[in-house]
Amino acid sequence: MVERLPFTFAAYRLATRTVTPLAPLLLSHRLRRGKEDPVRLSERRGIAGKPRGEGPLVWIHGASVGELIAALPLVESLTGRGLAVLVTSGTVTSAKVAAERLPEGAIHQFVPLDAPHYVRRFLDHWRPDLGLFVESDLWPNLIVSSAARKIPLILVNGRLSERSFAKWQKAPSSIEALLSRFDLCLVRSTEDSERFGALGAPRLGVTGNLKLDGPPLPFDAGKLAVLRRALSGRPVVVAASTHPGEEVAVLEAHRQLRADFPRLLTVLVPRHPERGEEIAALAAAARLEVARRSQNALPNAATEIYLADTLGELGVIFRAAPLVFMGGSLVPHGGQNPIEPIKLGAAVLHGPHVHNFADIYADLDHAGGALPVADTEGLVAALRTLLGEDAARVRLARAGTRVVQNLAGAVERTLSALEPYLAQIHLRGSRT
Repeated sequence: MVERLPFTFAAYRLATRTVTPLAPLLLSHRLRRGKEDPVRLSERRGIAGKPRGEGPLVWIHGASVGELIAALPLVESLTGRGLAVLVTSGTVTSAKVAAERLPEGAIHQFVPLDAPHYVRRFLDHWRPDLGLFVESDLWPNLIVSSAARKIPLILVNGRLSERSFAKWQKAPSSIEALLSRFDLCLVRSTEDSERFGALGAPRLGVTGNLKLDGPPLPFDAGKLAVLRRALSGRPVVVAASTHPGEEVAVLEAHRQLRADFPRLLTVLVPRHPERGEEIAALAAAARLEVARRSQNALPNAATEIYLADTLGELGVIFRAAPLVFMGGSLVPHGGQNPIEPIKLGAAVLHGPHVHNFADIYADLDHAGGALPVADTEGLVAALRTLLGEDAARVRLARAGTRVVQNLAGAVERTLSALEPYLAQIHLRGSRT
């Protein structure tokens, strides 16, 4: 382990300690923007919202919804072994998912702001026996303070895009100081392994992508039945997890396609539902009839754009519609997770900007399990084909399903790598 901290970390630690008195202002600002839970705000200052309990505790941290969902099979396996599990994340939406989907024996808390005092308070209360960090949410104070307490730290489902790799290469001593404090880095691909190794990770293992092993999205059977009745007989396209700039392309695609498919309905699901008003205005400006799910509306015969500006309903929407464009990919955001719709039998299209899921999309595209499009015109052409040819849509969906099934197994490989650490936890627990 690297004992000497680089100057950049010392400066960061001093800065975060200095600005800690201003943290309430930051939290108040985030609260006004809907980015914090007013009832649980103290958790962001390291004040626990629940008791720790006795016995060993495994701590799993992920930034947001995607990381939390990826970790769910691990959480379920660990609680199934009788271990208590603390799950931390930093977003309101991830907390809602945790409340709905964490198994008995698992506790969710908001991760503290990365200030030394808050981190110390958090660690003093929870005293984890093992820390698992999901993907790449690496907070310096949290990591270094945990390692200083001899808490074994393991990175799971690690990923490092070319962009992030290039960024960290400009600060090699800083990233090495963080990665050297992990006992083990379990990463998704050989490319990730090479990048983490070049940045100083001491021990590496390639275990695959946990997101491929996650359970299908949950759904409300009653809501699904109601939505299916409303969609019955209509050609439907879902534009899921869209980002600013993409809605204009999706609305234009709808305008061009409705000449060939006059009953076409586009279900538009923005990544951030609070943008509903803005997107509804775009649809109105395009002279398209819109209904909003946040206003408890269902699409009727006149509806052209169904704006699903709500949270936690993709499990219903993907099951109700067989054709999905995954957002975050026509703009340089990096793409969103294609696995969830594929697991529910949907045919998936995506744009060129998919570096957040580069390995998955590469495998899908190579096997004909997803369809890449370059721009709005490409989206229109691809949708015209898939809406007009059921056989082509079915082939695309089935190929995607085969790829996802063939790439599964990351949970088993990850648990196998964790086994020595879990055995130590059980041994310590049996001695107390």
